Amino acid sequence: MTEVITGLLALAAGIFAVIAAIGVLRFPDVLTRMHAASKVGSFAGGLALLAAAVGFATTGAVVKAVFAILFLFLTAPIAAHLIGRASAWRNGAMRRGRR
Repeated sequence: MTEVITGLLALAAGIFAVIAAIGVLRFPDVLTRMHAASKVGSFAGGLALLAAAVGFATTGAVVKAVFAILFLFLTAPIAAHLIGRASAWRNGAMRRGRR
């Protein structure tokens, strides 16, 4: 039963990773690409880590996977925010005093 759950989680992670990659390739601007990469990509990474934790089924693996998932979900929004600010600055939305 553990193998089935691990396989389903890994399959779901792969599907979401492909969806994120398609979104990054197909979306027209930086902000929508950033959304696809950060939201769906971190969800796919979390599912992959969860699959690894279920597959190994040791306390150490579960603790490491939980910490990695927390780290991923805490840092992905920060990175997306900084990418959005850099894009806005580059397009001139945040430059003050220049005309």
